Amino acid sequence: MIKRNIQLSDFEQRASPGDAAFEVFEGELRRFIQDSVPFGTGLERDDSDEQEARFQRLALALFRLQHRAVGPLFRLCQRRGIAPEDIGDWRAIPALTTTAFKDYAVTSLHLEARTRVFHSSGTTGHRPSRHFHSAGSLAVYEASLLPFFRARLMGGVGQGKGEFTFLALTPDPAEAPHSSLAHMFATVIEAWGADDSAFVGAVECDGGWRVDTAASTALLRRCARNGRPVCVLGTAFGFVHLLDAMHQDCLQCALPPGSRALETGGYKGLSRSVLKPDLHRLIGTTLGIAPTHIVSEYGMSELSSQAYDACVPASPLARGAVDPPARGATNSGAAPGIETGAPQWGEEDRRLSAGHSAGEPAPAGARVFHFPPWARSVVVSPENGIEVRDGETGLLRVFDLANVRSVLAIQTEDLAVRRGTGFDLVGRAQMAEPRGCSLRAVAVAT
Repeated sequence: MIKRNIQLSDFEQRASPGDAAFEVFEGELRRFIQDSVPFGTGLERDDSDEQEARFQRLALALFRLQHRAVGPLFRLCQRRGIAPEDIGDWRAIPALTTTAFKDYAVTSLHLEARTRVFHSSGTTGHRPSRHFHSAGSLAVYEASLLPFFRARLMGGVGQGKGEFTFLALTPDPAEAPHSSLAHMFATVIEAWGADDSAFVGAVECDGGWRVDTAASTALLRRCARNGRPVCVLGTAFGFVHLLDAMHQDCLQCALPPGSRALETGGYKGLSRSVLKPDLHRLIGTTLGIAPTHIVSEYGMSELSSQAYDACVPASPLARGAVDPPARGATNSGAAPGIETGAPQWGEEDRRLSAGHSAGEPAPAGARVFHFPPWARSVVVSPENGIEVRDGETGLLRVFDLANVRSVLAIQTEDLAVRRGTGFDLVGRAQMAEPRGCSLRAVAVAT
């Protein structure tokens, strides 16, 4: 049985006030991350008493540090009459809403230490959230990102640099310095990308993103010819932009076996939307990527950890979900790996790829988002803030230990269905301000 009140005196005695206390915490967090991630497949959260007690201890310790150092959190606790010693369970830690990141500097960093800031993306007139970072907090962000990305996306490969060519359908961080997604992709590419990995997005004059589909197709053609597996990274709408352009040019691609894709973000009703099962089917049909090698990611600028809804198998599969057209059917001018002939996307495909509904038990093998062991998701009732039962819908709340220098408990405006220790995304809560990484791309593509 896990104790509800963990004694933190040992930790606090080793942590001096101010920045030094956070540095001590970062060291303990890194050890927790190192101990928590097996570099294999089928990774789910270890709910052992030992790991839960360790998460509990770290969460309560971090809350005490942040309560003293983060002004908006301190004022929230004052208004609610909450003292750190009153909290004996990580689920009871007060959560700041994403709106607080728009209105206040939710950070323990001194002004001169704020060397980077990530903004939430959104529509014109949208007030962005701001998540401030220092060199140290970015290092923690990357320490959280890389092992869980490898466990979920790399499928037993990616032990060294150059095993994949990465194609990022976003601008690079130099062009989009406030995008946490661009920083995420750059970190992954730096760790494992071949020299020909590329960002093919650009920032328009109005701040929107566009995809250079010609450059994307050229890179895909080159990798198909050379037999190098490709990992395509992008927002949902970035994929639609690329797939639509390929469809218009009557192109399909037969990427090498083991190629994979990560998609993230949504559409928010601002342009043509594609249901996720259909989008994944289009990726498989057009790029030749197996459905088991297409993974969805959930992340936010306010978080330092990401959730994924699948785990790429350890052994690469041969070719994708749909066999490419026969070589004899191509035009004589078609390059190796790029086939002519429009992909066929019919209503039957949509029916066969339909997902499950909220309020129903998730069928065996259904995709469910999970955070890494150093983060937790809780789906709560919007009426009373109490965790809903399995299969019920509520608002997603995230507890992220990697949010060392802001706040670990974030109340999102995302509706989700609780699926055990994971969740299904449903959409945005009514009256919530539209947001998400795909919005910038959507705004310039209508």
